[in-house]
Amino acid sequence: MQFDLVIVGGGLAGLSLACALRDARLKIALVENHAPKSSDGWDARIYAISPANADFLREIGAWKHLNPERIAPIHAMKVMGDGGARLDFSAYESGVPELGWILESSLMACELWENVKRQGNLTLFCPAAPKSLSMTDDLASLTLTDGRMLTAKLLVGADGRDSWVREAAGLKAINTPYGEMGVVANFTCEKPHRGIARQWFRDDGVLAWLPLAGDASNESRTYRVSIVWSTPDAHANELLALSAEAFADRVAAAGNNELGRLEVITPPTAFPLRLMRVPQTVAPRLALVGDAAHGIHPLSGHGINLGYQDAKVLADLLRATPEWQDLGSERLLQRYQRARREETALMQYTTHTLRRLFSEKLPGLKTLRNAGMNLTNALPVVKNQLVRYALGAF
Repeated sequence: MQFDLVIVGGGLAGLSLACALRDARLKIALVENHAPKSSDGWDARIYAISPANADFLREIGAWKHLNPERIAPIHAMKVMGDGGARLDFSAYESGVPELGWILESSLMACELWENVKRQGNLTLFCPAAPKSLSMTDDLASLTLTDGRMLTAKLLVGADGRDSWVREAAGLKAINTPYGEMGVVANFTCEKPHRGIARQWFRDDGVLAWLPLAGDASNESRTYRVSIVWSTPDAHANELLALSAEAFADRVAAAGNNELGRLEVITPPTAFPLRLMRVPQTVAPRLALVGDAAHGIHPLSGHGINLGYQDAKVLADLLRATPEWQDLGSERLLQRYQRARREETALMQYTTHTLRRLFSEKLPGLKTLRNAGMNLTNALPVVKNQLVRYALGAF
């Protein structure tokens, strides 16, 4: 079967790329092994979506169909150092309605999936998995495990950090394990979070509390938060071994009990953390997007924002390509790689440096890093520029 574009991977990046090309002249195939499922309760996998990427989701027709009762706006951010320092960011002071939104991964995935199922220029192969890949000067040929063969001018790998496409194409990934895990869970909280995202740099890692949507349908309003605790493996395993009540008490105490008593509503799970650099994200007839192309520390919450911007940039490039031009030419795809390299490298460098800065135990470093945070907090112009860059770039 012949297509213009084959996308391998039906995660958020791959689905958003397909949706962004819904009005293109291209004939598209999407290969995915498992359809996304909505969570029975609250999904433990939570993302902070920047305004730029909320706009992207609006452009591709997904945002308006998301359940607004599951979306929490971020009105402010509080970042606490490990020596009394703090940084405060406010949407009001920055002249914007929100700094971003907190959404469940499954909420976005299910909506994007429904969109591609109805997409006229797309053929969905699910359940399906790739078996082999071959390239010629003119075509990429993908053979599925059931024997079907798909050919296309361009193949896009959107199949995650352990990308089969990346490995099959021989593109190198440089992994730097952090020796840490990201422990995630959701809670109800005693006090309202007021749309404030909180983050603590601690001796045992980085703890983030992200505001979840509440329940306004009854008189006693329910307040919820999601947490990501990026912490050394041994401490992560200790947290996972606790009872639900003990775990909630530990998380509440680590956040100075700012939201009162916490109660677990989504049991904790954990995933290993690593920095992943992919020096070449394109090759003739091939491009990588999302986690297949990069991996960053979760302390910024920007992982999927990078993936959405990959999809947007590549979709814009493909839509603007004249019909006579080869979609899979390396010269064309190098434009995509150049367009994404700076932003990705900046986020990787920033998160990696912050993680090292607050994990090092060198004498005097703790005083210096906390002094730097307090100085930045005292300079409104600098803070405003940081916020505006994050809003526009990610």
